[in-house]
Amino acid sequence: MQRVYYILLLFTATTLFTACDRNLDLKPFDKLSPENAFNTEKDLQLYANSFYLELPNGNDIVRGDDLSDYLVGRTPSNYIYGSFGPTQATGWTWTGLRKVNYFLEHATQAQIPAEAMNHYLGLARFFRAWIYFEKVKQFGDVPWYGKTLSPSDPDLYKGRDPRTLVMDSVLADLNFACDNLRSAKDNSGSQVTRWVALAFKSRVCLFEGTFRKYHTELGLAGTANQWLDDAIAAADAVMKGNQYKLLTSGAADKNYRDLFINETPNTTEVILAAVNSKSLRVFNDANWYWTSATYGGRFSFIKKFINTYLKTDGTPFTAQSNYNSIPFNEEVKDRDLRLKQSIRMGNYTRDGVIAPPDFTYTYTGYMPIKLAVDSKATDGVAENYNSLPLIRYAEVLLNYAEAKAERGSFTAADWDATIALLRKRAGITGVAFPTTADPYLQQNYYPGISDPALLEIRRERGIELALEGFRYDDLKRWKAGKLLENQYDGMYVPSLNTLIDLNEDGKMDVSFVESIPSTKVPGVYYFLVDGTQFKLSGGSSGNLVLFNNLPRKYEDYKYFYPIPYNEIVLNSNLQQNPGWTN
Repeated sequence: MQRVYYILLLFTATTLFTACDRNLDLKPFDKLSPENAFNTEKDLQLYANSFYLELPNGNDIVRGDDLSDYLVGRTPSNYIYGSFGPTQATGWTWTGLRKVNYFLEHATQAQIPAEAMNHYLGLARFFRAWIYFEKVKQFGDVPWYGKTLSPSDPDLYKGRDPRTLVMDSVLADLNFACDNLRSAKDNSGSQVTRWVALAFKSRVCLFEGTFRKYHTELGLAGTANQWLDDAIAAADAVMKGNQYKLLTSGAADKNYRDLFINETPNTTEVILAAVNSKSLRVFNDANWYWTSATYGGRFSFIKKFINTYLKTDGTPFTAQSNYNSIPFNEEVKDRDLRLKQSIRMGNYTRDGVIAPPDFTYTYTGYMPIKLAVDSKATDGVAENYNSLPLIRYAEVLLNYAEAKAERGSFTAADWDATIALLRKRAGITGVAFPTTADPYLQQNYYPGISDPALLEIRRERGIELALEGFRYDDLKRWKAGKLLENQYDGMYVPSLNTLIDLNEDGKMDVSFVESIPSTKVPGVYYFLVDGTQFKLSGGSSGNLVLFNNLPRKYEDYKYFYPIPYNEIVLNSNLQQNPGWTN
């Protein structure tokens, strides 16, 4: 919705500025110039509206976790399988940055009150911070441009500036934004306010603090704590501001998913959203992407991740010795309520009809529903109008908890104010402060972490923010990229050639076979276990094992994306990230 709204405003402005006037002494209005474009607060608002095009749209969010350790799709990403290099790289674009810098250079000529001026300068600096944060996450060192560049400017072809300079500049921009953006809560979920800036600052500072801590090769570990302290302070300001809270007013088994499937963002919890609109025809393609066997990537969760969802009493599902050999219809029972709001299971319905996992789409059985709506009307067309969160209060709680745990100052009271609240919303009754490290998390995810609370915070972050585009960034900052080499595993299959009812509705849904039978049972999908791409871990029974014939490799140099080859050809001062060959 932001995009259509801002485009309409720009069109209106262009129409006004091109209108005729009988006073021939006036400067021609057929072109905007600093003299006639930055005079009033409305002028600044109109220009600043274009900044919102820098935010991810709905389709970006839908695809946000395509490269992650907990999903498997049709084929692994060529970033970890096959060949990838600078000639395939993208992202070295600076158009949005030029818009922001141009605004900052000219906005101060407007004759408006200081409060309004600082608000719009803060808005511009927020977006400059957003742009640069994305660049640093992707490339590491990048050139800092705090001004607009002319074709003759020698800085146009300068090399990359140190990470410390760029991120200190990002933090300065965010601090200015937090101090000067207006603080009135935006109930549309579409406008950047002080609360948005504070929440985003907590994200940026947590990323930078943990990245510096775990990537010791940068030589910046000694500066990590100041970033973590800033993350704590920013998140604490949002929490104490009492403008947002977790959505708990509806049914316990619906509150979580309701944040993702409605047209109007629920700003009880959603701080900023990619707003979609049926009437304005601003859509995303979530249903098509998450239900089509041909359009999207056919992504599903792997069992290794599904195992991390707790039981409703708060105990680990993996505390059972047979956790890997429990049939699907049984393993999903009595679990964290976010599980049934994230995958097809149990009594899930679409258009009022029971809908078990669909193996024409899913490879593992754990078929996502979190971002898609339950109507089939948009399964084959990009016309979903559910708005999707960009920043929500749950993330702020997680940022606060993790930063404090990394600083060694996380207390039982902090647990109760953050992780316990998230788990209570998920129907979990046992929410006591953890004192014992979960061996499953240590052995399968984080062998270097022994702090029980930090392990549980990481569990919680993975589950709460699943499919929202955080996972790869989290793996990068934790230096846990090797998890992308995960074995892709699926549901437990008791035996080959057996009909399985996945949701206990009395109808058989799938059978795993070594050859397709000549006579098929109507309504049953026959999944071919070919021994190459698809196997069972025990031969004739066991967990699905997928694509083991396609080796994945994630080496340390991949934490930094390559600079596109053509950019290095254009600018000889740019040095390629280590490990990548042009």
